[in-house]
Amino acid sequence: MECIAFCTATSYRIKPLFEFMRNRYKTALYRDVVHIEVPIETVNVDILFFSYGASIFWGLNKEKASKFLDEIKEFEFQPREEVETDEFTYIYGDTAKIIEDEITFTDQDILSKIAVSHAIAQSVKLSTFETTIQNTFNSTKHLPEDLAKQGKIPLSRKEIRKKMGELFIERNSVNLHLDVLDTPEFFWEYPEREPLYKMMSNYLDLETRVEVLNHRLDVVHELFEMLGNELNHQHSSRLEWTIICLIVIEVLLTVSRDLLKLT
Repeated sequence: MECIAFCTATSYRIKPLFEFMRNRYKTALYRDVVHIEVPIETVNVDILFFSYGASIFWGLNKEKASKFLDEIKEFEFQPREEVETDEFTYIYGDTAKIIEDEITFTDQDILSKIAVSHAIAQSVKLSTFETTIQNTFNSTKHLPEDLAKQGKIPLSRKEIRKKMGELFIERNSVNLHLDVLDTPEFFWEYPEREPLYKMMSNYLDLETRVEVLNHRLDVVHELFEMLGNELNHQHSSRLEWTIICLIVIEVLLTVSRDLLKLT
């Protein structure tokens, strides 16, 4: 069976979404997670919506899941232009494990799926951060090179300010939402399910990816400071040339007065 994960927005308006769904399907609300049980043909499909814009579909293919997501667009906050996705398969067996993107559950309890889904949802959300930072690198990687080759950044003060604003917005956008990658509060109530979360989290290498992301955010911060220094340098250079021009004008006026006296 299939498991499809999406990250379609910065966040979902989770309470209105819950109220909307409970009138149509069997629905339950956990900590920042809405669980919906949808009858599809002869089986029930489990759908999970996380407050930070991620959704997981258990037992539904990608095409049908995408159609379902179209129905809840009104509950999205800041929809993403590029939707992040991830795909797995799952079965039931004697031992909980994951091998080559196939998840094995030992029971059909929805709490087990929620535990695993937390890690999958965090992974697909983390992918959006990684994409954002990578796009930032791609759009600014020429700046340090220009500084190294030419000794300055060939941008006007207005362009530098705009670039600093873009960096500030993107860095803050990631920083403000990094807390969604912490161990979910769901496991305060269901600590016996945390091993499933840890298993999936380790498989998806979440801890290492978060460390790499934090390192990249530090690089963005350094780039932000470099642009600030360049802006200050341009301002200082402008002041220096203004002072030089004033001195030249003063000298010319003095010389002109002396010449006039001589005549």
